[in-house]
Amino acid sequence: MAGHAHKNRYTFLIYVMLVAAVVVAYEPMRHNDFISYDDPHYVTGNPHITGGLTAKSVIWAFTNPHYHMYHPLTSLSHMLDCELFGLEPLWHHADSLLFHALNTLLLFWVVKRMTGAVWPSAFVAAIFALHPLQVDSVAWVSERKSVLSGFFWILTMAVYLRYSERPTLGRYVLVIIVYVLALMSKPVVITLPFVLLLLDYWPLGRLRTRSAENEEPGKLRYRQFSTGRLVMEKLPLFILSAILSVITFVVQRIGGAVSPLAMIPVKYRIANVFLAYLKYIEKFIWPHKLAIFYPHPANRIPMVTAGICALVFIIISVRCFQLGRRKKYLAVGWLWFVGMLVPVIGIVQVGAQAMADRYMYIPMIGLLIMIAWGADEASAKLRYRTILLTLSAAVVLFAAVLGTRHQLGYWQNDFTLSEHTLEVTEDNAIIHNTYGVVLHNAGRVDEALIHLQKAVEIIPTYSKARYNLAMLHFEQGRFDEAIASFQELLKTDKDSAELYYYLALAYTKKGQQDQAAMYFSEALRINPNYTEAHNELGKVSLSAGQLDKAIECFNDVLQLDDKRADVYTNLGTAYMKKGRLDLAVSSWSRAVELNPNSAGVLNNLAWVLAATGDENVRNPAKAVDFALRACELTGYKDPAVLDTLAVAYAADGRFPEAVQTAEQALTLAETANQKELADQLRRRIRLYQADKPYYDK
Repeated sequence: MAGHAHKNRYTFLIYVMLVAAVVVAYEPMRHNDFISYDDPHYVTGNPHITGGLTAKSVIWAFTNPHYHMYHPLTSLSHMLDCELFGLEPLWHHADSLLFHALNTLLLFWVVKRMTGAVWPSAFVAAIFALHPLQVDSVAWVSERKSVLSGFFWILTMAVYLRYSERPTLGRYVLVIIVYVLALMSKPVVITLPFVLLLLDYWPLGRLRTRSAENEEPGKLRYRQFSTGRLVMEKLPLFILSAILSVITFVVQRIGGAVSPLAMIPVKYRIANVFLAYLKYIEKFIWPHKLAIFYPHPANRIPMVTAGICALVFIIISVRCFQLGRRKKYLAVGWLWFVGMLVPVIGIVQVGAQAMADRYMYIPMIGLLIMIAWGADEASAKLRYRTILLTLSAAVVLFAAVLGTRHQLGYWQNDFTLSEHTLEVTEDNAIIHNTYGVVLHNAGRVDEALIHLQKAVEIIPTYSKARYNLAMLHFEQGRFDEAIASFQELLKTDKDSAELYYYLALAYTKKGQQDQAAMYFSEALRINPNYTEAHNELGKVSLSAGQLDKAIECFNDVLQLDDKRADVYTNLGTAYMKKGRLDLAVSSWSRAVELNPNSAGVLNNLAWVLAATGDENVRNPAKAVDFALRACELTGYKDPAVLDTLAVAYAADGRFPEAVQTAEQALTLAETANQKELADQLRRRIRLYQADKPYYDK
C-alpha cells in the first residue's frame, strides 16, 4: 500500500510538472495578436462568429461549412470566446492553450493506462506538450480546430480503453459519441479508427496472433479477437469517417480549395508525399526554419531527390515492420505517424502548401512512442540507465521549452510572422501577398507594392495577389497599370462582375467614359443586381448628357436599395438637367431625409426652391430653411452657400438680409479670388437693393 501511495504521489507530481511546463513554454503567447492569415475568415472578420452564441449562429454552425470546412464544434468554440471575451486576443489564445494543456494531461493518462509504463508515457506527453512544431496549432487562433479535435481524439482513445477493458453496449456507444465530437471538430480525425486498430495490436494486445507472448509486464489484460472481428467492431467508425470524408471533399471542392490535377500533376503530388514525410521527420528531430506556410514546389521537385526520399521512406517502413514483430511499438508508432498524415499529405491537394507544422499535432505521438519505448528498451542493460535517461530527457525538454518560446516570438503579429516566414522559405507567393496586404493596411504602400509584385512574379496566375496589386495601383492613381492587371485577371475569370466594375472605374478615372460605360454594362450583364455598377453607369451617362439613361440607372439602384442618399442626389441632378425641377426637388428632399448633413444637397435644394420661376416648385420659406442649414454646416465660410441664402432671402422678400448676406459672400469670394462668383454677387446685390429677387435663367 505504501508503494502504491508513493507511486500515486509522483504520478500526481508529473501532472503538475506537465501543466507548469506548458505554462512556462507558452507564456509569451499572452503578447500575441490575431493574424491576417485565416483569422479574419475564422474569427475576426466572420459575423457569424463575432456575433457570439445565438440560436441563429448555432444553426449556421451545423448547417454551413466554415471557410471550406465542416467543423461545427470548432465554430461554436470560437463563438463562445467572442460571446465571453469579444475580440480580445489574449483570451482566445488562452482557450487554445487550455485545450493543449488538457490534451497533454489526458495523453499521459491514456498512454500510462494502456502500457503501465509511467516514465515513457510522461516523456511522450511532455514532448507532445513542448515541441516547437506544436506552436502552429496552439498559437494560431484559426487552428483551434487542431487542439479541439486533438482533445476529442485522445478522449476517444480513453473511452475506447474503458470499452476494451470491459466491452458493453453502453461503453461502445460512448466511443461513437466522442468520436462524432472529434469529427465535428476537424475532419482530419477520420484516421482514428485505423489508429484504434493499431492500439489493439499494441499495447492493448486485443489482436489474436500465433505468438503466445500476449502479455507484457505492467500491461492490462484484454480479451483477444481475430483481425476480422476487430475490423467489424470499428465498422461504424469507418462509416462515419467515410461520410465526413465525402462531405469535406465536396465542401472544399465547391469552395475552390481543392487544387485541380492541371495545377499540380499526379507525379509531383506523389513526389511531394515522400519529400514531406521525411521533412516532417527532420523538423520533428531538429525543429528549425518553422513557418506558417510552406509553398508547394510542384514541378520544381527534382525527380532524383524524390526517388531517394521514396527509397528512404520504404527502407524505414520495411525495417519498422520487420522489427515490429518483436518490438511492436515500432510498427505501431510508424503506422500511426504515416497513416494519420495520409488525409493531408497531398494526394488530394487542398490549398497550396507542401506541408504544414499543424498537421503534426497528433501524428507526432506515433514518433514519440517509437522514441520513448525504443530508448527504454535500448538502455535496459546500461549501468547508469536512470541517470542517463533522466539527463537526456531533461536536456531535450529544456531545449524544447526554449525552442517553443523562441518560435512564439514570431507569432506576435502579422509583421513578425510574415517577415520570419519569408526569411525561412523560398518563392512564398502566398505570404508575399498576405504581407503586402498587411503593409498596405499599415500605410506602408511602397513596401506593399514590392511584396505584391513579388507574389505575382512567383506565380503569375495567382489571382488574389494580382487583384490586390491591381487595387493598389488603382488607389495610387496608376490607372494604366491597374487596367493591365484587371485585363489579365479577366483572361481566367471572365464571369467576374467585380473585375469588370473596377476596370470600368479605372477607365472613368482616365476620362475614357465610353470604355467605362461598356465595362459597367458588362458587369451588369453578369450581375443585374450590382447596385454600384448601376450607380456608376448612371454617373457616366449623366456626365455624357445621356439623361434618360442616367435616370434609368439611378432608379435601378433605388429599386434594389432605396436608402441611398447619394443616388437620390445624383437622380436629382439628372432631373434638374432634364428640366424636371419638381422631380429634382423630390429626389433631393429624399436625399436630405436620409442624410440631413449634406451641405451640397441642401444648397442645391435651396437654390432651386428660391431661384426658379416655376410657381409650382418655388418655395422661398423652405429655401431659407435649407440654405440656413447648409450655411451652419459650412460655418458660414462658403461664399457659394451664402449666395444661395441671399437668393432665398430675396425670394422671401427679406431684401435687407439678402443684401447683408450677399455682401458677406462677396467679401469671401474676393478673398478667395473667385472672380466669376464675385461679379455675379455684385449684380445680384444691385437687384436686392432695388427690392427685386433673383431668378435663375
